[in-house]
Amino acid sequence: MLIKRTERQARRGTLAGALQSNSDSGVDRRAFLRRSGVVAGGLATLGALPLTSVRKAEAAPPPAGAQVTIRKNVCTHCSVGCTVIAEVANGVWIGQEPGWDSPINRGSHCAKGAATRELVHGDRRLKYPMKLVNGQWTRLSWDQAINEIGDKLMEIRQKSGPESVYWLGSAKFTNEGAYLNRKFAAFWGTNNSDHQARICHSTTVAGVANTWGYGAMTNSYTDIRNTKTLLFLGGNPAEAHPVSLQHLLEGKELNRANFIVADPRLTRTAAHATEYVRLRPGTDIPVLWGLLWHIFKNGWEDKEFIEQRVYGMDDVRKEVEKWTPEEVERVSGVPGAQLKRVAEMFAKDKPSCLIWAMGQTQHTMGTANVRASCILLLATGNVGKPGTGANIFRGHTNVQGATDLGLDVVTLPLYYGLAEGAWKHWCRVWEVDYDWMLSRFADKKMMETSGIPSTRWFDATLLPKEQVAQADNLKAMIVMGHGGNTVTRMPEAAKGIEKLDLLVVADPHPTTWAVLSERKNGTYLLPIATSYETNGSRTASNRAIQWGEQIVKPIFESKDDNEVMYLLAKKLGFADKMFKNIKVENNLPVAEDVLREINRGGWSTGYCGQSPERLKLHMANQKDFDMRTQKAMSGPAQGDYYGLPWPCWGTPEFKHPGTPLLYNTTLSIKEGGGTFRARFGIEREEKLPDGTTRKVSLLGNGYYSKDSEIKDGYPEFTYGGLKKLGWDNNLTAAEKTVIERIGGNNADGVSWATDLSGGIQRVAIEHGCVPYGNGKARANAWNLPDPIPVHREPIYSPRPELVAKYPTLPDATQFRVPNVGFSVQKAAVDKGLANEFPLILTSGRLVEYEGGGEETRSNKWLAELQQDMFIEINPADAAARGIKDGSWVWVTGAANNSKARMKALVTERVGKGVSWCPFHFAGWFEGADQRWKYPQGTDPVVLGESVNTLTTYGYDPVTGMQEPKATLCQIRAA
Repeated sequence: MLIKRTERQARRGTLAGALQSNSDSGVDRRAFLRRSGVVAGGLATLGALPLTSVRKAEAAPPPAGAQVTIRKNVCTHCSVGCTVIAEVANGVWIGQEPGWDSPINRGSHCAKGAATRELVHGDRRLKYPMKLVNGQWTRLSWDQAINEIGDKLMEIRQKSGPESVYWLGSAKFTNEGAYLNRKFAAFWGTNNSDHQARICHSTTVAGVANTWGYGAMTNSYTDIRNTKTLLFLGGNPAEAHPVSLQHLLEGKELNRANFIVADPRLTRTAAHATEYVRLRPGTDIPVLWGLLWHIFKNGWEDKEFIEQRVYGMDDVRKEVEKWTPEEVERVSGVPGAQLKRVAEMFAKDKPSCLIWAMGQTQHTMGTANVRASCILLLATGNVGKPGTGANIFRGHTNVQGATDLGLDVVTLPLYYGLAEGAWKHWCRVWEVDYDWMLSRFADKKMMETSGIPSTRWFDATLLPKEQVAQADNLKAMIVMGHGGNTVTRMPEAAKGIEKLDLLVVADPHPTTWAVLSERKNGTYLLPIATSYETNGSRTASNRAIQWGEQIVKPIFESKDDNEVMYLLAKKLGFADKMFKNIKVENNLPVAEDVLREINRGGWSTGYCGQSPERLKLHMANQKDFDMRTQKAMSGPAQGDYYGLPWPCWGTPEFKHPGTPLLYNTTLSIKEGGGTFRARFGIEREEKLPDGTTRKVSLLGNGYYSKDSEIKDGYPEFTYGGLKKLGWDNNLTAAEKTVIERIGGNNADGVSWATDLSGGIQRVAIEHGCVPYGNGKARANAWNLPDPIPVHREPIYSPRPELVAKYPTLPDATQFRVPNVGFSVQKAAVDKGLANEFPLILTSGRLVEYEGGGEETRSNKWLAELQQDMFIEINPADAAARGIKDGSWVWVTGAANNSKARMKALVTERVGKGVSWCPFHFAGWFEGADQRWKYPQGTDPVVLGESVNTLTTYGYDPVTGMQEPKATLCQIRAA
């Protein structure tokens, strides 16, 4: 099912014919790629050519007399954090190897990583700034581009206010770039600032943070080697995070571990499973509650863990009781006997971990799905120990770091939120007056109001002005490193693009934004340096931070993201304030200075101890770090954990080693241990059935971390708290001065997260306590729409008879725009759309491409591997429609009269009634090839329809996450 023998044989003949044609008639490279279908490096294996015509590939030596230098950076794909080693001669990147000493990739690369040098040297890159004039791309200078863009931005600001401009950032930024982008939006005066996490793991962040304190992966990739039961629910690391699979599979073999994959599709990860569970897309909660039904019924839960460390599990029991094996099978399709088998393994064969990615998050109930996964871990005591935890595999290089640094419509950098206290904290860090910052916004209310998610930007452009809760509709998009084909409802996105007064696309490639509309004017393309042409840090999924050094200077006329932001800030008149404490050399902000500013303000997340010097020391001494524990066993970084995974408490001088496993009580806080965060208050008032109330403690009950002087739960630390404990005398005079200056008349209220001296953190840790307190995790998250997760059918459900019992949430205004999911769901049922569009459509990743795909589909080495957009369809569904494997089909969506032309892959990977598409393609739109719309020479080698042309309405109420994983379609032969 994973490799089709007939297709392999057919390609042999195709390849040989293509090669002959190429030599006889001079076919160009694109034609050759189109005709071939496999990498030329595989010719000898395939037998398409005699061995005598195959020669060994050898790198050419550097030029005579050239000085060869070795530089390290981080692979720009996925979030595993593989080290890339570059050989550079005379300023040219001439050779590449994987990082042999890296404790993460250990000398390995996936296909994308192995071909990553091409991102710098690729001939499809933008070479100079361009502007769309009367439908034609014209060249202009950087000065002209910055001046015209700046003038237009000020014109829009004067007419429509600062909220009318959207600053869409990127997980392709370094940490420093992401931070500057969010800071830029603040200085402009808007919270309309977002990036790719909105469409991949915003629901993870909300769901996990609302359970135990921080919204991030609890363990590390290599720690999964210690597990005895791996449960994958909504993740396919074999294709999405290939290098991580070495750790997962080696752990499986060494521990004889259970390898359980629950997925609607038999993925390449599922091919390794000891147990494969096929579920209907959109039924994660029924499956999770089905597991817990067996766990509770048989007494397999960890009762002591729940008593000491969890609030509200009894409320979960009441909901779980409804999910009998019969109801779970009726809704999800998973047999009860199989779930019982999986439940027993997960609860008994410990340590167990749960691994997920976008299969679980990209739903209207994404936050609830994530919360249910966390509750399963809590119920079985599988958090806070080696081999356990929520192992959340994120997509882009720095999607974790970009989220941490505030590219999010609901927060400032490091999750400080948008309340007045958060703004005052960052104004102190930035050394700007709070009242001046307030004057940049329309008013205080807008300053503290969440922005519009990137999933809804075009709604804020197209909806009537009175339905958008800001002064005016969106009028401009400044897009830095974000693909335009990654959001659902692309036909409406195309209309939104046409409504904009200004569109600026800053990227190494002209992404889908440049071609997905009938715009004739007002679009600018700015050539941006790749990650390899920049200095700065990146944060992997496991919260470890690595410093990437610039391999080569930006080629062509490309500029570093940070330089572009500086030039724009200078044009707009606030560069002097924004870069007050950041050195700027030849218009380029110094990355090390930016990180030091992050350190000065990043107390809440422990982004305060990772100085540039410490990170560079780790990169230079990777050989000293143990692969399994990630700890330096010798050398100058001895005792540190690789990449100083946050929280890394205190100032850099405090030398905290980082936190490899969150919430691990077997280590002292000073050694990298922790407890659940006391984030939700000290106690909770509950209503009892008789109408009375009781107060229940939310602090830890008789559990604490190693060496803690407080042998029970305790609240987060403040200056006043230190005084009550008598620990304030441990503060230095300088630390007290800073604290009292910050607090003014309420110095006792200064907390571990707002104390710029770091003294409160230092003293708490010296006494063995974690600065954020020792609390209980929440099974009941009372501030969310569903405090206890409940199943709700997808907006476009294939089972309309279930919608009455499991409807989506009522319509409401969220993130400044209306969410009318309930009305859309009701209309879909009333119209009988499930009959007209009977196939579930879901989507996912390929190993060959990444994200929106512009850069990887422009890479000639990767382009050879997958040349056509396709849809997987079950043989029974294909036979009923007269569809043959490899034939062209039309796929129609359930909304917008959408349609897409692609190839059919007939396979049992998907079950009957389910279809699957990769989401990396673009350049065709509803059957029309848009290659001619790209600036000459910049069109990707491979084009294809985007699956998001077909995806439909549906948004998570907590985060605005879209729902591309569970909608409906119909497939017909073309």
